[in-house]
Amino acid sequence: MKIESFLKDVGGASRVTAARREKFRKGSPIPEPEDPIRALSDALHPDKIRFIVTDVRDVSPTSKTWRLRSTDGHIPIFQSGQYVCFHLQIGNSVLNRPYSISSAPFESKCDNPFIEVTIRRNRPYFVPDYFFDHVKVGEVLWGSMPFGTFYYEPLRDSKNVVAIAGGSGITPFVSMAREIAAGWLDVNLTIIYGSVHSSDIVCGRELDEIDRKCDKVKVVHVMSDDPDWQGEKGFVNREIIEKYSGEDTTYMFCGPYAMYTFVEKTMKEMGVPAGKFRKDAIAQPDVSLIPGYPSDKKDEVYTIKVMRGIHEDIIQAAASEPVAVAVERAGIALDTHCRGGECGMCRSQLLEGEIFVSPIGDGRRRMDKELGWFHACSAYPMSDLVIKIPIL
Repeated sequence: MKIESFLKDVGGASRVTAARREKFRKGSPIPEPEDPIRALSDALHPDKIRFIVTDVRDVSPTSKTWRLRSTDGHIPIFQSGQYVCFHLQIGNSVLNRPYSISSAPFESKCDNPFIEVTIRRNRPYFVPDYFFDHVKVGEVLWGSMPFGTFYYEPLRDSKNVVAIAGGSGITPFVSMAREIAAGWLDVNLTIIYGSVHSSDIVCGRELDEIDRKCDKVKVVHVMSDDPDWQGEKGFVNREIIEKYSGEDTTYMFCGPYAMYTFVEKTMKEMGVPAGKFRKDAIAQPDVSLIPGYPSDKKDEVYTIKVMRGIHEDIIQAAASEPVAVAVERAGIALDTHCRGGECGMCRSQLLEGEIFVSPIGDGRRRMDKELGWFHACSAYPMSDLVIKIPIL
């Protein structure tokens, strides 16, 4: 940088201003109809992607992995730990569901790019039932991606990562392990993975294969109900976590809420700084597990007036289900993504009535709380309601 003098350098600002004014004077009064930057952004990050299922395979007795390719060949850039949100219509229900991407980012940049999602069905459940029973090879699915902030960030996270997972919460770490094994992510990853029995470990064979071939990935299986298991047994606890932790470690967690409450408590007991413990968005659990939920209300059913602009619908909603579930079941489109109350995509306004907002992942802004806005995926009706939702 060349420094002239104080007056010349400061005076340069006026020359820039004059040049700008001259360009404005010569410019056309007719707005430019095309915005090349916006066009490029829309092409790289489309609002919706048309996927086609090219493969379905079992990855445990209760889990399957679906491989999807974009019909136009383009898949947006994502990071291990982010998720795709599928836009589904199942019967009369119109709904969105997020699933962590279990494939690695580099696999979406190859000659035949794809993503994979791994879904577990260990009990009857609405959307997993739909995938297992109806989503076959050749099926078309619409989705949007990527979403979420649960990924490794070298400016924030330590190079040594201990990932703690339970059940299907392993999927973001499968993506990360693949990326590390392929040489695209320079991280030392230890996965402490809690399962019930060694006969049903989601992606277990693939994880063990990566463990054998890649010295930067170590997988520690912990079985809670398998007497013949020769490795770690019981539930994931502080002793096991400390046993496989080194110095300067970032901890990442993905799993069910009950497991999260224990892991969070353990992190505090271990003195782990808040910035070194990262968790994925947690779906709202059964109301019996939500702190502060008024249990005497759980069997009640209420009426909700749903307003979209000048359009109104009257629907029924149980006090034990989030408002978003009742809206979706009625076939009303509502954009939800994280399903845990954090992202705010389903932000709606309470005009009349009373709701209970789950404290788990309550991502509302302070002003929203004061002005009666709520996230429909984590709010439960406590009376008849009148609400306003976004127009889609």
